[in-house]
Amino acid sequence: MATASATKPTGAAMLGISSGGTAAGRSSLSASSSSSAVPSSDSVQEQIRQLNDARKLVLANVSYYPTIVQGILPILSPASLPQLRRWGAEFLAEAFAAPALPSRDKETLSLLVLESLKGMVENANEDALVLQSIVQAAASIYPLVMRWIINNSYDTPTWERMTAIKSRILRLWESPVPSVQICCIKFAQRVVLAQTHGVNQEHKRDGLDISLGLISQGHPLLDPRHLEAEATGLLDRMLGVLQDNSSDALIVDATLNTLSILIRTRPTTSSRAINAILSFNPLKLASGHMTPRTRVVVRSMEKTTRMLLIHLTKRDPHNPFNARIHQHIERLMRSRAEMLDDGGRKRALADQQAAAYGDTKRQRLATGAAAPQMVEIKPLAPGQNSLADIFALTSNAQQRAFSASQVPLDLAAKISVSTLARVDQQLLDRAIQGIRDRLVTLEAASTHLSLLNPDTTPLDVADDDDDDYEPDFSTAEDAEQILNKFDMDDGTGREVGKADVGAATAAAVVASLALGAFHLPVAPPLSAEQAVKVGEATVARVFDTMQSSSDVTAAAGGGSSSGAVALRKAGKTAGLGRVAASSFDRESWTTILTRLATRSLSGLEGEAEEEDGGGDEKAVTAAIKREGSDRQAGTLLNDSIRESLFRYVLEDFRKRIDVAVAWLCEEWYNDQLERKYGKTEGSSSSSSSDMGGRHYDKWALRLLDGFLPYLHGQDNKVLTRFLSEIPTLSRGLLQRVKSLCRDPSMVPVALTSLLYQLMMRPPARALTLDTMEEIWIEYEDARPMATKYLDKWRPGFVQGQRAAEESSSAEKAEGVAVVAS
Repeated sequence: MATASATKPTGAAMLGISSGGTAAGRSSLSASSSSSAVPSSDSVQEQIRQLNDARKLVLANVSYYPTIVQGILPILSPASLPQLRRWGAEFLAEAFAAPALPSRDKETLSLLVLESLKGMVENANEDALVLQSIVQAAASIYPLVMRWIINNSYDTPTWERMTAIKSRILRLWESPVPSVQICCIKFAQRVVLAQTHGVNQEHKRDGLDISLGLISQGHPLLDPRHLEAEATGLLDRMLGVLQDNSSDALIVDATLNTLSILIRTRPTTSSRAINAILSFNPLKLASGHMTPRTRVVVRSMEKTTRMLLIHLTKRDPHNPFNARIHQHIERLMRSRAEMLDDGGRKRALADQQAAAYGDTKRQRLATGAAAPQMVEIKPLAPGQNSLADIFALTSNAQQRAFSASQVPLDLAAKISVSTLARVDQQLLDRAIQGIRDRLVTLEAASTHLSLLNPDTTPLDVADDDDDDYEPDFSTAEDAEQILNKFDMDDGTGREVGKADVGAATAAAVVASLALGAFHLPVAPPLSAEQAVKVGEATVARVFDTMQSSSDVTAAAGGGSSSGAVALRKAGKTAGLGRVAASSFDRESWTTILTRLATRSLSGLEGEAEEEDGGGDEKAVTAAIKREGSDRQAGTLLNDSIRESLFRYVLEDFRKRIDVAVAWLCEEWYNDQLERKYGKTEGSSSSSSSDMGGRHYDKWALRLLDGFLPYLHGQDNKVLTRFLSEIPTLSRGLLQRVKSLCRDPSMVPVALTSLLYQLMMRPPARALTLDTMEEIWIEYEDARPMATKYLDKWRPGFVQGQRAAEESSSAEKAEGVAVVAS
């Protein structure tokens, strides 16, 4: 053993990657496996380390996968160590699931490992971890082998091996080990996918979408009817877990997680799977008394079911089951709130359990609750006392010596809030009353102070206080000032003043302890650049809110509730003068943003001119400069909002075409207002008059240029809606539509949208007909369809053009004949 371990090759060399070749690597690996009949732990760890080095090598370069896979096949034999078999099985599962390895290479490797997989899966004493990895590898291999058999019908032994592996795995489905059962469910899903009809016959995902549609008629090995019947039986077996309302959360969650792709890609199984999910009640266990484990199990199954249903509605908004799915989601959420989130039910149960323990338990609780009431608050000691002495509740010298200023403010705030939330109310009342008694004692002692000698030092209380507070701005008079004031009075007033010196001194002491008024400093004014940055950040948060509200609406039913419909109808009825924030849905935020982008500076120029009309020339000049900077900052913010709206619409223009229409309507309305007031205000607003229509035309063209390249032949409704709902059409917009006719597949989209404008938009009829004539002249592929429309709406044009073409061709022919003669 010592000699063998000393001459052991590295992981790459052992697997045949070195110059020795694959055969040498396999022979050395076989020798290593056979020499370890009674292996030591060090030798096993060394082999595992070498195998891990080989794994790192293939992760760096997938071209080594064939060599490594062939090299590890000897360690998969039953005579190998369990640790080595686990590593080999796990490596095979990783290799056939690796997305970096092409499916053609996987198909070739699958033919090499089938015999080894068959031997391992048929071993009755095989380790559970090995079986788990082998079933995962078989799930990845099954569609590859089926594609090989479809294209190579002569290879009967390969299909027999795969059939034997499938039969053994389906028997392992009843294994008591949950991890093996979960892997068998995944294998059954891959079998159902491969043995049912897909959405279409196109090869997807590098040809890995295998279905019965790829099997040719009269295949000697594969009978589509037999395979489909087997797949139906496996699907019923999978759905039986849901139909029986199983309480095994692991199996239920694994089954639910495998149904999503079956529903999405296999229409023949979708209705059966959705009905099984809707009939499944994950909250069945919550009807009785629930232990903590039962609560976790119920929450897991309910959440998995709800997330799967929400995912199905998002992926297919037009699914006929969506109405039932939304009702089931709402029913699950209500049941969960009643059964799992009922705090009152838990408190009632705790009270019942506490009552069941008897009087001894209640007495202990009562004793523990009354213990804090024994705290004694001592009165103030005679002599001078600081603020800390007045409000201190403890007599421990070490605790009183601690400086609270060392504690950070945020930590002190958290400690204070949590302490006040948990403190006993009786103890708090007792402490407050104790502090009040101390203050009363201090005030009573201050009224009996003797007259102060004017020659002594004035009273200084602040030296003993370490508290960081601000005194009152109106400083109280001390005793010496009071005596001097009374000395200036007559004799009778002097005696009366001397009698009130004690009370005045006490008032001065109390006033010196009072806190002054606190005023926040005035915030510095924002510059134009800072205002633009803050505005952009606010707009970005509003767009995030719009996105989240759209997701919530889609998850809750696509915004089809009666309340949302009523709000939309109310907004359409009110028109451009409606209240922007009538609700907090996406439409309200869209209205706010579009009006901020278009109307935020409207009407401010005239006010600025009126305010700056008076004053000297310097003031007017400064006001003009300030107005120019503010106007520039506002314009930058408006353009930033427009850019954000532009990006938001193009992210999903098919669903957000209504946002684009609402925005362009606001732009057109604002341009009309600027043009109107620019004409009425004369030369002072000539710039505004020149800008009329600039924003609408610019952003309408940008939006159209943005989504035209992404249109396809089924988007005629999108383009027609956009052109028909925007306020006005221009020649530039119709020229963009005309450019679609360069692609013959887009000719129906362009001409259909133009036909709608002819029929429903009389003011734009002449411009639309001119564009359609240009399409007929420039694009021959569009002539058959354009001829039909032009004959109806502009008769005589097509005949005139054809006559002109015939005459020109005749003239050319005559010229050629003359030249030839």
